[in-house]
Amino acid sequence: MEVGAAGQSVLSALPSAPQAPADNPTTPAKVALGRLLFWDPLLSGPEDVACATCHHPQNGWAENRDVSVGVTGIGLGSSRRLAPGSTIPLVKRNSPTVLNIAFSGSDESGRYDPANAPMFWDLRKKSLESQALEPLKSHEEMRGNTYPRGVAVARVVEKLRANAEYRSLFAGAFGGEQPVNAQNLARAIAAFERTLLANNSPFDRYMRGDRSAMTEEQVRGMQRFEEVGCIKCHKGPMFSDYKLHVMGVPDNPVLPASDEGAQNDTYAFRTASLRNLTFTAPYSHNGMFRTLVDVVGFYEDTRGGRARNPNVSSEELDPLVRELGEVEADDSDLIEFLRALSDDSFDRTIPERVPSGLPVGGKIQ
Repeated sequence: MEVGAAGQSVLSALPSAPQAPADNPTTPAKVALGRLLFWDPLLSGPEDVACATCHHPQNGWAENRDVSVGVTGIGLGSSRRLAPGSTIPLVKRNSPTVLNIAFSGSDESGRYDPANAPMFWDLRKKSLESQALEPLKSHEEMRGNTYPRGVAVARVVEKLRANAEYRSLFAGAFGGEQPVNAQNLARAIAAFERTLLANNSPFDRYMRGDRSAMTEEQVRGMQRFEEVGCIKCHKGPMFSDYKLHVMGVPDNPVLPASDEGAQNDTYAFRTASLRNLTFTAPYSHNGMFRTLVDVVGFYEDTRGGRARNPNVSSEELDPLVRELGEVEADDSDLIEFLRALSDDSFDRTIPERVPSGLPVGGKIQ
């Protein structure tokens, strides 16, 4: 545990294993089922996109795009595009990594409640189980024009019940008279996502006592991270306070309208985790920053009173932004420390097939 200047515990290594909510204990059968569901385009309306399409291990279980391309998309990551003639809009936000999402909501002491873990850039859902079904309802992400939002989950459940292999897998994972249902669908996906860990970064090893795990430059960068004030929002084992802040990130010009964020056009978004940044560019809620230098440069401008979003005045910015110490885009120590938060030993397993027989991961070729 690293102790800040005021004596508070602010940074710590990730735990070796995640917690699960009491009503959804993790089992091998749930995880195996959840992995298949995560990769199966059967869960989408047009059956051309899976959860894994926008959360792919090749891209650190994120997407390597500024904002996502869901249904009617073709390709993977930065090469993904809408099919010619598609009327489906782009998803308006960046697809965050699901690596370490099991630890979402961790406070400065590493405590968290998996049943109330904050989700999405605007914190509109709590727990992985609640989050798991939302993309199925989204017009841009997985529903498309196939059916109305209100019946989306029920229609997906109908398709799963019609598949003999899924009926068998759900029965083995959950039992009961009608195991293929919306609740168990969410539970299986959540159980799988809790296995996607990257918790042995150089920083984690350093904090566990291996003082050779980080370079001298990275250790200096950690000190800079605290001195500048980054640690006021990016704290705890996930380097996030999981609160909403108004930062004034510029709008993404590929979107038809300004994204006003959470809480009725406040332009407030959740503090992003800084974990695994090496693999999950671009950054911020709308992918406007391609590199870590761009991110640090944004804070340099914002601290200096140079507005990046004309819809957010300097007076509306979170006070913590104005309290940042002097920071420069070419601060190599600070950037090297941010790179020390990445762990490349995460699971990259892709199923050879999915029960629907559809292309694994959707139309990504």
